[in-house]
Amino acid sequence: HVEYTWLMLMASQLHSHMQKILILENTILFKMKLQVFKTLWGHSGSLESAISQACRAGFDGLEGPAPGDTVESQKMRSRLNDSNLDYIAEITTAGTYVPDRQASLQQHIDSFAIKLEYSMLLEPLFITCLGGCDAWDEEKNIEFFVAAMKLAESAGVTVSFETHRSRAFFNPWVTDRITRQLPDIKLTCDFSHWCVVCERIIDTEIDILKRLSKHSHHIHARVGYDQGPQVPHPGAPEYEPALRSHQSWWELIWNQQLNRGQSVTTLTPEFGPDGYLQQRPFTQEPVADLWELNCWMASDERRHFDAFSAEKQ
Repeated sequence: HVEYTWLMLMASQLHSHMQKILILENTILFKMKLQVFKTLWGHSGSLESAISQACRAGFDGLEGPAPGDTVESQKMRSRLNDSNLDYIAEITTAGTYVPDRQASLQQHIDSFAIKLEYSMLLEPLFITCLGGCDAWDEEKNIEFFVAAMKLAESAGVTVSFETHRSRAFFNPWVTDRITRQLPDIKLTCDFSHWCVVCERIIDTEIDILKRLSKHSHHIHARVGYDQGPQVPHPGAPEYEPALRSHQSWWELIWNQQLNRGQSVTTLTPEFGPDGYLQQRPFTQEPVADLWELNCWMASDERRHFDAFSAEKQ
């Protein structure tokens, strides 16, 4: 009887300790923090005005290309430090957002190496790269990714490759096949591009999105739809289904990052110009204010992330 009582006491204490461990694990797991960045794409003002906007709106940093000049890069780093803002570097290889169609593999690699050198002067959190070319075969794009990852590793920085039209990761199926061959590759996920490439909301490809979320590193938060990479306004009721679908895909990423034990997740609202922002015919008047769109997206994703975190607890 005494031995039975002792065993029951030990079992009770063990159960109590296990509960405390689970509570502790959950407390650690669900403390992931969201950091939101202001994109420099579409910002027509000075660096000082971009920094001022970011600070007033509660953004954690800026994302954009580094100046192609050592002195200007050093000045930019100093201003970011003074404002307590982080920085995500953006690299586009062999061109801007759309690559030079005739550029060779080596030109893409050289372009990455040169822009990486300038980017490192700003001590970025990581690099987002729009690299490779949609017209290349997968083997050629894989060669580029391997070379770029080696260069980034040598520089001591993480590189994350964006899912973007005109680039290697221009659709979900190619991206899925390449990532299977490169298990360590990281993705900057901008799923809005795939909506217009596939001409549908890509809930149809949910199994692929789940697999790719394991490679997720960073989110570009723009809402696309079946006929374009950017809805006129993400808060408009007619685009609510598209918004909710994108948010469900971003939750796949957050879940994976939680499972990996990440303490921080990053997101950049990226509504932009260049034909993305709709204009009225004849007058070319924008249908919305670009900065207001990105502030709305930032605010809604903070709310969304808080709700996501609360559900996990």
